[in-house]
Amino acid sequence: NNFQMMQSMHFDQELNTRGLKCPLPILKCKKALAELSPGQVLKAYATDNGAVKDFQAFCNQTGHVMLSLEEAKEGDTTIYIFHIQKKAA
Repeated sequence: NNFQMMQSMHFDQELNTRGLKCPLPILKCKKALAELSPGQVLKAYATDNGAVKDFQAFCNQTGHVMLSLEEAKEGDTTIYIFHIQKKAA
């Protein structure tokens, strides 16, 4: 299944924004990416339904690269899992 495949994708830092509402996931993502070096990968978890659009727009506006977007289920909750690569300097 996709979830196993995704688990093996390389990342440098994890960010958990489960339970947070827009715009907090993006703000935390922005802060986390600021601390990474160009080319490093942030793995972010979000449960807010708006997060998918927000993260896509954020990447389009900033030049960071969304390497993957997966959905996982935890009980009744859908978790969106993003791998975002920090843009080159």
